[in-house]
Amino acid sequence: MARSLKSPPVSQPTTIHLRPTAPLAERVLLPGDPGRALALAQALLHEPRMFNHHRGLWGYTGAGPDGDPLTIQATGMGGPSAAIVLEELIALGARSAVRVGTCGALAPELGLGELVVAREAICADGASRALGAGERVSADASLTEKLLRQAPDARSGTILSVDLFYGADGRERAPDALAVEMEAAALFTVGAGHEVAVACVLAVSDTFDARGARHRIEDHDLLAPAERMGAIAIAALSA
Repeated sequence: MARSLKSPPVSQPTTIHLRPTAPLAERVLLPGDPGRALALAQALLHEPRMFNHHRGLWGYTGAGPDGDPLTIQATGMGGPSAAIVLEELIALGARSAVRVGTCGALAPELGLGELVVAREAICADGASRALGAGERVSADASLTEKLLRQAPDARSGTILSVDLFYGADGRERAPDALAVEMEAAALFTVGAGHEVAVACVLAVSDTFDARGARHRIEDHDLLAPAERMGAIAIAALSA
C-alpha cells in the first residue's frame, strides 16, 4: 500500500523549529548533519524538495527507491536538538524513523566506515533522562530486525549516548557498548513515548587507540558508508 504525504500547514505553522515548505512523508531518515541530509537526499531521493531550512536544520522530501514518499530531516547535534526535531516531526505526522548517523568505535575490532545497528542505548546523556528514560532505552525491535536483514554484516548491540563530543570516550562507563554517539537515546525515548518506531544505524567515523587518541575518517571516505546506511534504512522502512 502506498504511503502518504502530510501536507504542510497552509497558515501559521503548528511547530516552532520546523517550518515545512513541502509535504512530510510518514517515514523519515534522521541524520544529525544538515550537509549529510543534503547529500543523502541528492543520492537517494527522486526529485527532492526542501522540507525545512529553518534554524539550519535542512530537510528534504522526495520519492525513495521504491517510489513511495520519504523525508530526510537533519536533527542537529546532540540529544536536545534531536528530541525537538523528532517531537515536531511526529506532531506533523511522521510514523517511523531511522537515525542514520556517525559514531566513535568503542569495540576495538570496529574499523572506520563499518556499520553498527543499535539494539539499545545506554542513557549517559541529559536529554533522554529528562524525558524519563532509565539506565537504558531500546530501539524499536521490529524496525531494528528489518535493518539487520538489510545489513547482515553490520555489528549489532548496545551503544552509548553522551552529551560531550570531546573528552573521555565513555568506555569505562559502558564496557559492553560497541560505540558512542550523542542522539540515539533521546530519539528512542521520544519515539517510545509516542508509540512511533525509531531505530538507528551508524557508520564508524572515529576510533580510539590505547592512549585514547582519536583517529577520524576522511570526509571523502565517509561518503560510501553514509550512502549505504541510508539505503539500508530506506529498505528497512519499506519492508
